[in-house]
Amino acid sequence: MSNCSSALEMPDRKEKCGVFGIFGDPLAVEKCYLGMHALQHRGQESAGIAVSNGESIQGHTGMGLVSDVFTSRVLKEMKGKGDVAIGHVRYSTSGSSCAQNAQPLMAEYSQGQVALAHNGNLINADELRREYEEHGHIFQGSSDTEVIIHLLAKPTHASKSDPLPHVLEHLQGAYSLLFLFKDRMEAARDPHGIRPLCIGKTEAGAWVIASESCALDILDATYIRDVEPGEIITIDKDGMSSRFFGEKKVTPAHCIFEQVYFSDPSSRIFGENVHQVRMEMGRQLARESGIEADLVVPVPNCARCAADGYAEESGIPRGRGFTVSHYIGRSFIQPDQSMRDLSVKMKLNVIREVVDGKRLVVVEDSVVRGTTTRGKMGALRKAGAKEIHLRVASPPVKHACYYGIDFPDEEKLIANNKNLDEIRDYLEIDSIAYLSIEGMLSCVKYPPGHYCNACWSGKYPLPIDSKKGKFDLERYQLKMFE
Repeated sequence: MSNCSSALEMPDRKEKCGVFGIFGDPLAVEKCYLGMHALQHRGQESAGIAVSNGESIQGHTGMGLVSDVFTSRVLKEMKGKGDVAIGHVRYSTSGSSCAQNAQPLMAEYSQGQVALAHNGNLINADELRREYEEHGHIFQGSSDTEVIIHLLAKPTHASKSDPLPHVLEHLQGAYSLLFLFKDRMEAARDPHGIRPLCIGKTEAGAWVIASESCALDILDATYIRDVEPGEIITIDKDGMSSRFFGEKKVTPAHCIFEQVYFSDPSSRIFGENVHQVRMEMGRQLARESGIEADLVVPVPNCARCAADGYAEESGIPRGRGFTVSHYIGRSFIQPDQSMRDLSVKMKLNVIREVVDGKRLVVVEDSVVRGTTTRGKMGALRKAGAKEIHLRVASPPVKHACYYGIDFPDEEKLIANNKNLDEIRDYLEIDSIAYLSIEGMLSCVKYPPGHYCNACWSGKYPLPIDSKKGKFDLERYQLKMFE
């Protein structure tokens, strides 16, 4: 049984991941390290790199930030081990935060070695795992990603000349995947395109695959295009090739929470720049819920873009009400509530002279539990703010996400338990307003039906047969040993 099972006693967490791969660069490990740094905002629990020299794959994973896991000693040991590498930063949505679940996962099967990095969440992982365990398969961890390895190793799949389409057709949910085989790198995206994945190329001709285009920028790589929903990309010595699997005409369901919160403002996600989308969300928020005030104050860091848009549209000057420490991780993806509260206190400090006696419009990107937001509003009030009008640049989060964002316990979502007046009173502010779902969807490029907004609307693009929690695979493991 995995040591991860102890996490069943821990509170729910929030998470998402980042993947990065580079093919055809003698400094593949070093470049992968840099790419993972650029994606660090997508996961802070663990990090890993797998590298191939064309004959074998070696890897290293560990708990913590990229710089914690890949010290100068580790990088020196991995230097020159190959010109192809994939990397992963983790923020667990399925399975605990522990060493067994750190990625890339590595395995050896009948066709040789493979390493796998995954961003997303599989909604049928427990059913697949149960089937394999009943047939004697042994799992090392509790991540849904490990199921994909077992599918790949299944004799009926492994014997095929092109096993990946057959493997991927068994998966349900969100996945952007990077596979490293000894002689090639392969990338795949689920048919709904829920999670982002893009392709780039360096000036020297190396191919790059990344969750976000900001990871291309750090290498001065040119963005070429996104991996299409339902597409498999193969990169080998002959270059890049493409094929599709499953149904070819599936309506996309891009996760718009990527635009609201997770992705870096410099990134190009789902065909448009994140900063510009957030700016427009701020403008729309001002149109929907404008109010007289002296200053627009963003809650750092994600709400800065929306606050710029709000200030521009409303004509109210934008001010800096908080200073922020860049040495503290993002509170939303801290592993438990006590750590989230502590990280907020360490991260934000109010500039009293700016807010004292002022009527403030405070712009926040999202309010999930409300506990950290309450602390921020309390700090502003303590610093002398005359009025606090909270404006949230996304709708109220009322429903669980099963596709890779870890807020599955609906009872902990403040908007699921309280109406607007009750939320206002809980946060101890003068007023609160959220961006409407329709308003949010009007700010992005594609038609409204091409985005997943289930965490706000409760309308899931992929059917959810039963409500699954983050530690379901671990609970199943425990039953096996009872």
